[in-house]
Order: sequence, then C-alpha cells, then structure tokens
Amino acid sequence: MLFWAAAAFAFVMGVLPHPPELPGSPSDKVQHAVAFAVLGFLGDWAYRKTSALKLLLGLSLFGAFIEVVQAIPALHRDSDPLDWLTDTIACGLVLVAFRWWHGRR
Repeated sequence: MLFWAAAAFAFVMGVLPHPPELPGSPSDKVQHAVAFAVLGFLGDWAYRKTSALKLLLGLSLFGAFIEVVQAIPALHRDSDPLDWLTDTIACGLVLVAFRWWHGRR
C-alpha cells in the first residue's frame, strides 16, 4: 500500500498546475530523481518476486505517462523527455543496487 500511496502522491505532485515549493528549492531533475528512486525502492520492497526489469519498465512507463499528462495545456506544466529519462535512470540504479545487495546476502 505504501508503494501505491507514493505513486499516487508522485502523480498528483507531477500534474498539479502549481505544486508547492519544496524546502531548499531542489531542481526539477533532482525532484524527479528522488521521487523515482523512492518508487524504485518501494517497488522492489513491495514486489520482491517481480523481476527488476518488469519493475523498471512499469515505473518508466509511469514516468512517461506523467510527462504526457504534463503536456496538457490547461495544466500549465512543461513536459520534458529528460525528466522521463531521469525517472528511468534513478529507478534503474536503485533497482540494480537493491537486487545486487539482496543477491549478496
């Protein structure tokens, strides 16, 4: 449930026309990297028996979906393919690290 709550939170924050300012004013790419690193961690934890590749593909598609929704003019958001790439890389790094760590245990 925590994974799905975090995914819902990431989606809402990603499509709000005027999201709240975060402490320290991190860049957009940092926010994407942190959000999808957390989703990668929670996805790995919640779906341990699912292959890392399937989790990565699912979360990457989720990131792409957010970017498509952000392209809706009424939302006044900017859709950026580099945001999707950041999402995918951050999630992938976390999944690889955790699967490697679990394999060594």
